[in-house]
Amino acid sequence: MVLEAAGLKVQLVNARHVKNVPGRAKTDKKDAVWLAKLTERGLLQPSFVPPPEIRRLREFTRLRTDLVRERTRYWARLEKLLERALIKISAVLSKLTTDTARAMIEALIDGQRNPKVLAELAIGKARSKRAELAEALDGDWQPHHGELARILLDQIDALTAQIDALTDRVSELIDQIPAAWGVDADGVTGPQAGAGPDAVILPAVARLDEITGCGIIAAHAIIAEIGLDMTVFGTSGRLVSWARRSPQTRQSGKKTTTGRAGKGNPYLNGMLGEIAASASRTDTFLGERYRRIARRRGKRKALAAIARSILVIIFHLLADRTARFTDLGPGWYDTQIDAQRKTRNLIRQLEALGHTVALTPAGAAAA
Repeated sequence: MVLEAAGLKVQLVNARHVKNVPGRAKTDKKDAVWLAKLTERGLLQPSFVPPPEIRRLREFTRLRTDLVRERTRYWARLEKLLERALIKISAVLSKLTTDTARAMIEALIDGQRNPKVLAELAIGKARSKRAELAEALDGDWQPHHGELARILLDQIDALTAQIDALTDRVSELIDQIPAAWGVDADGVTGPQAGAGPDAVILPAVARLDEITGCGIIAAHAIIAEIGLDMTVFGTSGRLVSWARRSPQTRQSGKKTTTGRAGKGNPYLNGMLGEIAASASRTDTFLGERYRRIARRRGKRKALAAIARSILVIIFHLLADRTARFTDLGPGWYDTQIDAQRKTRNLIRQLEALGHTVALTPAGAAAA
């Protein structure tokens, strides 16, 4: 940052690349001269260093991610506290973050012990489970449990307020970046432009939000990690390689094995994993792609493949501001099937079972 403020163009280079280039004897002074010569001749590939506004944005999004993880830990501590008191709310409700669970925990803290009275606090669909809730709330709640639960809930509420404040601040910082702005039909651009249905260019966050499984929060995190200028990567393959989402093949003699892709950026890969997990449960192209790969290679490799596909989509949406995400649909693979090849495969399978197959066209059979 100090060198950038002085007007110098700074490059961050992988030391491994320097070692691979033959040089002279190793001293600090000669190393500096050697690095300068390599840079002057374009023999060093600079690493990705985001611009200052993206680095500033990244600090906020990463802190938000850390606080969300910390809040999850407090929810887990609260659930363990309830289990120690023989309160099994999580066995009936999907999660403790629901309004029903919060109302029951607050009532327990205030001194209510009657399971039926507590079960009547259920809201919405949970009211159909009042009998199960009454049984789950029949535990051994002691006064000290209430004190501990109050402390945990206060911590959760404080973290939630900080997370919301960070989310608002991230939105403000993105609105200050011209590359993230949209363009209206009349050519007007700005922080609020591109929101209309006839917009020529959508804002960067809105373009990413159209991806299956990706939301506003995920779009914020992705922009903070890879920036908005895709020319620094050049191609989607280089972006995937930088994120360590490229599959590796290692060969030793006649033996070929797959190697680990590497760790990469933990914040980016974590967000890609969340998006891939959400997309895998949808009836879309990405969901169908996940299910097809999972049948052959397993769920973990299928999620990794979907995360890679999503990163490629993100690259093209950010590289071309006029691009829009279009879902190909779950039946896209069916339209790519070669009918003759499929027929031959099915005939071969039936013949392997000992059958003799004779095919009759559908039109001839109807006649």
